[in-house]
Amino acid sequence: MSALGTITTSDYIQFDRATAVGEKLLKDEKLKTLGLYIIVSINSGLRISDVLALKGENLKADTIKLVEKKTNKHREIKINDNIKKAIQVYGTLNDSYLFVSQKNTVYSIQSVNRLLKSTFKKEAKTLNISTHSMRKSFGRKVYESCGESEKALNYLSELFNHTSLSVTRRYLGIRQEELNNIYDCIA
Repeated sequence: MSALGTITTSDYIQFDRATAVGEKLLKDEKLKTLGLYIIVSINSGLRISDVLALKGENLKADTIKLVEKKTNKHREIKINDNIKKAIQVYGTLNDSYLFVSQKNTVYSIQSVNRLLKSTFKKEAKTLNISTHSMRKSFGRKVYESCGESEKALNYLSELFNHTSLSVTRRYLGIRQEELNNIYDCIA
């Protein structure tokens, strides 16, 4: 976990790839909880601590209402069609914690990190994959879907509680990509 105010070194995973993996895992009885975790994470942009705190009752409405653990701020997140579809495949939700291991305890952040590295082996060869990768994947998808606009960065900065757009750019790895593209301009 990163120190307060620092940018994590995790990399994002392509949204479509993460979605495909999450959907595949949902169909495997032993791995369906991890599949649901991936789909909820990349479609909500929540931090791992907030995702692990979700209970079945949180996903039965049209929105997820919570108080973020890190910021203590109230959030309301629309449950989009991707999450709704994943819930249908997952099956019945009870009112207890969603992300529980076979030992019947809520997953630890370290356990989810290990599972993600193992699940995304191909990506883990060249990228730093962690629970934070899911949040970054959400951010990249929003940014790309909104035409890579400043408006999208403003929304993401607010959603992520960043202090500035430059922090959000750096968080999403946008600044480095732009700098790398400068070299292509002179070829």
